[in-house]
Amino acid sequence: MSHTQVYEWTEKFKNGVTSVEDSPRLGPAFTTVTEDNIATVENMIRENRHVTVKEVASLLDISVGTAHHIIHDELKFRKVCARWVPKQLTPEMKERRVNACQQLLCQYEADSEAFLQSIITGDESWLHFYKPEKSDKAWSGVTPCPQNQRRCRCNNLQPKSC
Repeated sequence: MSHTQVYEWTEKFKNGVTSVEDSPRLGPAFTTVTEDNIATVENMIRENRHVTVKEVASLLDISVGTAHHIIHDELKFRKVCARWVPKQLTPEMKERRVNACQQLLCQYEADSEAFLQSIITGDESWLHFYKPEKSDKAWSGVTPCPQNQRRCRCNNLQPKSC
């Protein structure tokens, strides 16, 4: 707390003010955070995840602070790599993850030993390894480069003597 604020509060207490709460302010109530605005902002972000807070504010004719409040506090989105990403998984995302896990489980049940040998694990990432069969037909159309054709020019750089 700054010295100025301490002096102001001291003066208020000397004048008989005993409450530390803010007094009610005059003016219109804060009405720009409505269900319609929240739904509109959510639809805008779902259609274009690269939309900026300023664009949202200008399209809805609200302040940038209110647009930021709706996006971050009401909808729980955050910006990752210039895209809005929900902090919580949506039902569609959860369903996709369940489907992927069920497919992996079916593959494991079909051939457990081969399936486990084809998984490469890393730092919280799972990759499915696929080893294609080598075929000579794939290499049959490749012709070697003629010997007299140069692919690049090499410069013989000698260090200069001083």
